[in-house]
Order: sequence, then structure tokens, then C-alpha cells
Amino acid sequence: MNDLDETVLDIRQADQSDLPALIELYQHLAEGDDRPHLELAHDVFERFQAYAGSMIVIGLADGVLATSCTLVVIPNLARGGRSYGLIENVVTHRGFRNRGFGKQILQHAADAAWKANCYKVMLMTGSKRREILDFYLAAGFEQSKTGFQMRRLAARTET
Repeated sequence: MNDLDETVLDIRQADQSDLPALIELYQHLAEGDDRPHLELAHDVFERFQAYAGSMIVIGLADGVLATSCTLVVIPNLARGGRSYGLIENVVTHRGFRNRGFGKQILQHAADAAWKANCYKVMLMTGSKRREILDFYLAAGFEQSKTGFQMRRLAARTET
């Protein structure tokens, strides 16, 4: 075992000062994805904070932002009025993968959802790669539902 394998992950909620590093980390989620300018990122972060119980969870390894996920706690009138949690934007920096950090960040988010009295936590992945699916299974999630999505088409410009 080398020193890197013994790195302790410091997990906490993101704050405004983490936004530049978080935007950079998202390139490990979708390389080449559009990056919001910092002013917009601050505005989006402020709006996100309005969702009680929701958070962007980050994990730092040796002071470097290594992993993150977003938990949104959604109010619900079914299930006795108990909310449910949705996890999105699960990402680990390529240089920190296969060290258990992704599982730790997901567990932290799930624990936060349980504290918010959610009856379930769910996530979706677009990946069909076996290693990604196995990662989520090993993190305690089960592949039990069928997911559907609808995406907004990009606006066309008239020429």
C-alpha cells in the first residue's frame, strides 16, 4: 500500500468559495462541458441553497477537491409526506478514482437524506459501462427502477 492509498477524505458541504474548483471538477464528469462563468455559478449556488436539506457534498484529499455529488431533498405529499432525495452530478477526479472516495461521498449524501427524513434516495446514470453500474451497486444502491428523461433540444438559429 502506498501513501496515496491512505489519504483521508475530508467531507463537507460546499460553500461559495469552492465554486471555482467545483466547476473544474465537473470537467471530470463531462469533459468539454460548458462551464458557467463564476457570477452565474454564485447565483445558481444561492438559488440551490433555498432547498432545505439539499447540498453539494465535496470531498477533499490532501486539500484538493477530489470528489463531489449533489443531493436535492424534494418535498412529497405521498409516503406520509416524507421527502425523497435525488443524487446527481456524482464525480471523482480521474487522479483520485478507485480509492473509495466516490462511495464515501455517496454514503455521506445518503446519511444527510436520512437525517432530512427522506424515505428513499435515488440516482440515475446514463452509463451502461459495467464498472460504473458495479460501482453504484457496491455503494449500496440497487438497480430496481426504469428511468426516463426528456431533454430540451438546443434552440436553432435561423439562417
